[in-house]
This record gives sequence, structure tokens and C-alpha cells, in this order.
Amino acid sequence: MTFLDKMQPGQSGKVVGFTDDNRVSRRLLELGVIPGRAIQYIRNAPLNDPMEIQVGHCCLSLRHAEASLITIELDE
Repeated sequence: MTFLDKMQPGQSGKVVGFTDDNRVSRRLLELGVIPGRAIQYIRNAPLNDPMEIQVGHCCLSLRHAEASLITIELDE
């Protein structure tokens, strides 16, 4: 397992959970970042923050600080 902010663009995996139960993690749940869901790291912005991810059929932009809350199981 790893954290979303440690992934490289192009990698994909499955959401395992969150490191903390706070406002940000609850908001991410509302946006569809739920445990068991497939997630793919698409790319970084030009200055490396934020990052673009795809969860299901939806694309989201997250700051690396927010992505560090999400635990991921990488696809082989």
C-alpha cells in the first residue's frame, strides 16, 4: 500500500481508505473517492501542484496535501 501523493502519473490502483477522519476526507467521500473504487493518477499541473486523478468516470484535481490522506493499493 502507498499514498496517492506518492504515485507517479499513469499509475492506477484501488482506494483503500483515509489516514484521518476530517473535513477533507469527508468531502473526498462525497466526491466519489470511496474505498474499493478504481483510481488513476493522470498528471500534475505545470508547477507540480495540484494533481489530476480519475475516479470512476470523473476527473478531480487535488492538492498533494489532500492526496496524502488517501491510501492506495497499486495495480500490478
